[in-house]
Amino acid sequence: MKQIIGGIMLDSERGKKIARARNMPAKMNKSKLARRLGIARSSIYYQSKRRRADEKCKTLISGIMDSNPSYGHKRVTLALKMNRKKARRLMKKFNLKPKLLRKRGWIKYGDLRLPEAIYRNEIKNFCPIVPDLAWAADFTYLKFKNSFVYLATVIDVYTKEIVGASLSRWHNRYLVKSALLDATKKRGCLPAYVHTDQGSEYQSEEHADYLKKCCVNVSMSRKSSPWENSYQESFYSQFKLELGPVNRFDNDGELAEAIYRQIYYYNNIRIHSTLKMPPSRFYELAKKGRSI
Repeated sequence: MKQIIGGIMLDSERGKKIARARNMPAKMNKSKLARRLGIARSSIYYQSKRRRADEKCKTLISGIMDSNPSYGHKRVTLALKMNRKKARRLMKKFNLKPKLLRKRGWIKYGDLRLPEAIYRNEIKNFCPIVPDLAWAADFTYLKFKNSFVYLATVIDVYTKEIVGASLSRWHNRYLVKSALLDATKKRGCLPAYVHTDQGSEYQSEEHADYLKKCCVNVSMSRKSSPWENSYQESFYSQFKLELGPVNRFDNDGELAEAIYRQIYYYNNIRIHSTLKMPPSRFYELAKKGRSI
């Protein structure tokens, strides 16, 4: 039978001797005690360097995970600039796990009854190399106080940044148009492509016809194919998880503030695993023309 003392694997008898020696009163002569027990004097004082280093790293990892409850070992690695294998080993050793785990997304079943859109997926197998070349738009709902609040967002496919957002008690063409106008105002331009699902809101005159008049290519996913707008699906899946239960807020104003704070956190603080940095930082580097 083996025993770990001071980070060293020892047989039970020797381990008991070392433990007994360490528990002796400080006034006792440790050299005599070691000779008596038949062990090296240094064994009494030995402390594992790895154990001390691991404890220090554990504190750093715990701090990052407390500030970012959804972080797993990949983002912890990026945040601390730590070796990925080391981060995984320590998180497993100290049982450190994300406090928030991603849930599955949802499909707007009401759109399944609509006829096939005249627009096709223009950005399938698309690989943008600059910001503002392609945006993806979608909206989701939050059940709040026996009612619903709808959030529409626009994401830059290249930088993964939420460039436009709009909140409303109704999901209609004005909701999605407001998010698009917000993105246009912030970026100061329109992209070459805007990709959405086949929702009636996105096929409306307020949205699709407006884009065509502005010489923007309208792109749409196939019916019942949410993975063709994975940019937004992935964002909403994590966004709702990190926002948490919305009924903890007392009114619409508190909820709206929390939503926009969460979008700010996503854009400016949270590390995107693909970009290895927050989206806003990635956008800044891209605009400066630096290699990424």
